[in-house]
Amino acid sequence: MALDPTIKLLLDAMAAAGGPALGAMSVAETRTMFDNMPLPRKQIELARIENRTIPGPAGEIPVRIYQPNGAAVKPVLVYFHGGGWVIGSLDAYDATCRELAQEAGCVVVSVDYRLAPEHRYPAAPEDCHAAVKWVAANAASLGADPKRLAVGGDSAGGNLSAVVSQMARDKGGPAIRFQLLVYPVTDADFTRRSYIDNAEGYLLTTAAMHWFWDHYIPSKPQRAEPYASPLRAADLSGLPPAWVCTAEFDPLRDEGEAYAQRLQQAGVSTTLTRFDGLIHGFISMGVAAPKAQAAVDEAVAALKKGLGA
Repeated sequence: MALDPTIKLLLDAMAAAGGPALGAMSVAETRTMFDNMPLPRKQIELARIENRTIPGPAGEIPVRIYQPNGAAVKPVLVYFHGGGWVIGSLDAYDATCRELAQEAGCVVVSVDYRLAPEHRYPAAPEDCHAAVKWVAANAASLGADPKRLAVGGDSAGGNLSAVVSQMARDKGGPAIRFQLLVYPVTDADFTRRSYIDNAEGYLLTTAAMHWFWDHYIPSKPQRAEPYASPLRAADLSGLPPAWVCTAEFDPLRDEGEAYAQRLQQAGVSTTLTRFDGLIHGFISMGVAAPKAQAAVDEAVAALKKGLGA
């Protein structure tokens, strides 16, 4: 299918603006660029937004808690942002978390996990697992139901959601009801067709993925561990039901679909949706691209269904 015309206009505007490609700058420069990408954002007001810290395995973990309107006890989503484990922040994903909280009617806890290269694997998944355990233990104080707890994230955050689901299964909890995996990284393998067909020209490049993995896990043998590449886990049974989506013009497309298929084969209730015409990063592009917004709306519907909201 052809690239969505609105997305093409967005890519053309970015190309016309010039500037180095993703992964062609220093880590600090790339973080600044990512946090200041000029994407239009929805203006969503919630009942309350709180910044705080929670205990982690190596010190305090910053989180941002989004409380939607309404007095009833709500389900809760622990959200892990994208950015290749190297970039991304609470601020960069503020609009996304506001939208998920408002539209899905759930408390959202956005986690500012440690980033590489300052804190390499397994720092990020350890922080994320600790955050999920904290949310489960403290759900009542958040106005949330610990029996309706989901994890979710996009790209590297999708990777961390899949990994935390495996960690919770392997390490005795907490119970996770649903996982929302938005174009997730699932395997450190650059030979798949989508890495070749979508290597350049669609925002996320194959070269950028090499850059991210090199900062996150320099050791190639270590990348094969299931808490790094969740697709390589020997057993995917006993994991929470999942909604997995991919984008047609995304280097990560094939590994995301492979993970969904393996979940299905393991008996895990899993919905897989490929969004034709879209690119990596569409979860942050809804205002700019109607087709991206439709995809976000489908993610929200899946989250509500998965949490019984």
